[in-house]
Amino acid sequence: MKFLLLRLRVMWRRFRHGEQRQADSLHYTRQVDALMRRANPFSAWQERADWIIDVVHWLRHVPKVSMLDDEARLRFRQERLRFLLEWLDSNRDLRRVVQATLQKTLREAAGPELFCATGLPHEPAFFSELSEHIVKLVLPKPPFEADLSALFTVLFPAQEDADWLLALDRDSVAQLWKLMADDGIAHSYQHQIDEALIYLATMVLADGISKAFRQKLDPKMPLQATPFMVLRRELETYLYVSPRDEAALRSVRMLIAVCQAQTDRIYAHLDEHGVSVSLVYRVERMRAQLTRMALLADMRSMIYSNGHGGQQGEPGTGQVQALLGDLIAAHHQRSSVRGLIQRSFSLLARKMVERNADHGEHYIARDSKEYRAMLKAAGRGGVITAFTVLGKSLVTGLGAARFFEGIFASLNYAVSFMAISAVGGVLATKQPAVTAPVLASKMGQLDTVEGLRALLTEIAQLLRSQAAAVFGNLMGVIPVMLLISGLIMLSTDAPMMTAEHARASLHSLSVIGPTPLFAAFTGILLWLSSLASGFTDNWFALRRLREALAQQRRLVYVLGAMRAERWAGWLDRNVAQIAGNLSLGLLLGMTPVLAQFFGLPLDVRHVTLATGSLTAAASSLGWEVLAAPQFWLAVAGIASIGVLNVGVSFACALTLALRARDVPARIRRLVFRAVLRRFSASPRFFLFPEAAASKPEAPVESDAADTASDDTRQADVGRQPESTPSDQHPGSRHG
Repeated sequence: MKFLLLRLRVMWRRFRHGEQRQADSLHYTRQVDALMRRANPFSAWQERADWIIDVVHWLRHVPKVSMLDDEARLRFRQERLRFLLEWLDSNRDLRRVVQATLQKTLREAAGPELFCATGLPHEPAFFSELSEHIVKLVLPKPPFEADLSALFTVLFPAQEDADWLLALDRDSVAQLWKLMADDGIAHSYQHQIDEALIYLATMVLADGISKAFRQKLDPKMPLQATPFMVLRRELETYLYVSPRDEAALRSVRMLIAVCQAQTDRIYAHLDEHGVSVSLVYRVERMRAQLTRMALLADMRSMIYSNGHGGQQGEPGTGQVQALLGDLIAAHHQRSSVRGLIQRSFSLLARKMVERNADHGEHYIARDSKEYRAMLKAAGRGGVITAFTVLGKSLVTGLGAARFFEGIFASLNYAVSFMAISAVGGVLATKQPAVTAPVLASKMGQLDTVEGLRALLTEIAQLLRSQAAAVFGNLMGVIPVMLLISGLIMLSTDAPMMTAEHARASLHSLSVIGPTPLFAAFTGILLWLSSLASGFTDNWFALRRLREALAQQRRLVYVLGAMRAERWAGWLDRNVAQIAGNLSLGLLLGMTPVLAQFFGLPLDVRHVTLATGSLTAAASSLGWEVLAAPQFWLAVAGIASIGVLNVGVSFACALTLALRARDVPARIRRLVFRAVLRRFSASPRFFLFPEAAASKPEAPVESDAADTASDDTRQADVGRQPESTPSDQHPGSRHG
């Protein structure tokens, strides 16, 4: 009985689906009939192109509200294509009209743009390409006249259309070829492939023999001996002298590979000596052009090996589908503004991260001795910051225009930060932006449980260093600020701040209010200053300013050769720090002014500067302020400022470093979970150094690492560990 019911159920479902298919067939018949009757070989090219777009849109159409997965969508489109072809076979008169319309449209689309322009960068420079992308996004596209490349990109507006083309069976492709092409069209497009190869080779040659490229390649060679010139000559020989010679084809393929190897050498030179966004864009464009040339050469070889293609109606089905699929994928990959920026700036971002990591190694305290040294250096920074607070109060008391007040405040900050660097001091909140890349470089080596334990230790050392810097700054700024306030009181018989000004300062630092928001915003400014530092360091190396200054004739005449060399070396080692200090001073001083100009109520809150202001306000109000709730709300605000300054700056720098090094998301989640477990088990481990004989703490760390060991084994442990910057570039300036 059970089997009988199952059989009846199957029969009922088949009956219902048969009715549905019959209804779909009737619906499709009406739609296809209306579409095919619009075909007209005598209409204008634009009208025929619009008709083709409508036909392909009908084939691609899937209801927006659909439960179909990707494979079902492909089958749905293939069924529509088979139905269309069967309908045309059963309506011979309309088939001849459709065939004439398609073939005339393809025959009139002249030029090699489909093969040498679709999916490839067009503009000679990065910013012109970026502006072209933005214009295409904003403005409507003009009508395309006999441009098959533009028609092709409109026909396939989604990247998954490449999968649809590749999934077509051989019979469908053969039927489409017979419907759309003949021997004349096949011969015309073979010549267009040859023209596209020559065009791409010329573009590669123009970039390859340019001065910017030749300076990055060793050994130096005559222009005629460069592989780019040889590629052009060998390609012309293959196309026009011996088109069926397999040896000539192998020579072209080998030279394409050699030119691609040259681009790898240019990348290595940029990676070591400084990155140029414009040159990276040109190298990326050349690599895409060389890849396209290899595909077209394979396609041409297939055509000639099949007896000049097209006579049998099946001119290398797989190669044609692969080429068209690559054109669709390349177009959608390179039409994105975000993708263009990522490709062009990825190497620069990684280089800036690596240079920050090189500098950040000096700010990590790895034992008790270095922890105490960090406290002392941060104390010196706190002492100078107290005078920075004094200078800020003097600038505010001048009553100058808001713009000039911002300029003077920027100068005050910049001079103070330079003085801190000159005396070997440390400013706490500047550390996270340069120490986070160090942590990201260690994440790239996370492939074992021992690697996780080492990373946990590195994170603990890094956070201890941040804590030591904050504690040292506060221990330096508070007593010196009290001393300055006392001296002012003794010398002028008046407090450093008026009572009204002091209460306003306490209120502005209260944790209840915009103080946390301003502190987080300041963390972003601290991160931006680290970007300026890394960018300046890269620019200094790219322009080879150390060698230029050491050999500058007037400088050598004034200082002498040895002093000019030493001065250039000193500037080379410290240019990143100088740029970071100047940019941070400018950001802290001018950002509130610019924000107020645009009507934005933004301000900056730096933990050390805010602590100095709180100390000055409290000393001006006297001992009774300690009993006021407003004072303790300001103290809580100082704590939140410190956490947000360090946390936001560190998070921004770490995010950039992880993206630049392509650390997988699963690795990041694994590390964050392990850190949280370790912190919940022993918070002191992340704030204070361990004693020399503190072995009991080790099992806790081991437990935290062992707890995450299962996740480690699942998180792509088989990948190759990434080398540190010093291992990658042993000859670099900071290596």
